[in-house]
Amino acid sequence: MSMSDPLGDMLTRIRNAVMRNKSSVSTPASKLRGRVLDVLKSEGYIRGYTLTDFGNGKSEFEIELKYYENQPVIREIARVSKPGRRVYVSAKTIPQVANGLGISVLSTPKGVMADHSAREQNVGGEVLCRVF
Repeated sequence: MSMSDPLGDMLTRIRNAVMRNKSSVSTPASKLRGRVLDVLKSEGYIRGYTLTDFGNGKSEFEIELKYYENQPVIREIARVSKPGRRVYVSAKTIPQVANGLGISVLSTPKGVMADHSAREQNVGGEVLCRVF
C-alpha cells in the first residue's frame, strides 16, 4: 500500500516517540525527509540521524531525539501543508511560530530551510511543518 503523506508519517513517528520518551525512532528514507531532518538538526531540535541502507533499494533514517533536563526539546511538531491542502506563503508573509521561539520548515526554490533563513534570502514557498 502506498503512503499518501510520507512527511506527515515521519512527523507522527517523531511525535509518538517524544511522547513515549524514546531515545530514537526510525523512518523510511527519502530526499525530502532527509532535508527536513537537516533543518531540524541545524536548529537543535534533534541530536542527529543516520542512514541505514538495506541494499534492496530500501533505506531508513534512525533519528536520535534530543532531551534537556528530562524534557523533550520538541514540544510540538505539526504538519501545515497537507496533500489535500497545500499552504504557500510569500517572503513577506512567512508566519512566526510561538513569537519566534519555534520554526517553520519551508520548501523553497533554494531548498528546504527554516523560516528565518527564508526571510533573510527573501524567498517564499510551501510551509511543510512547524516545530517548537
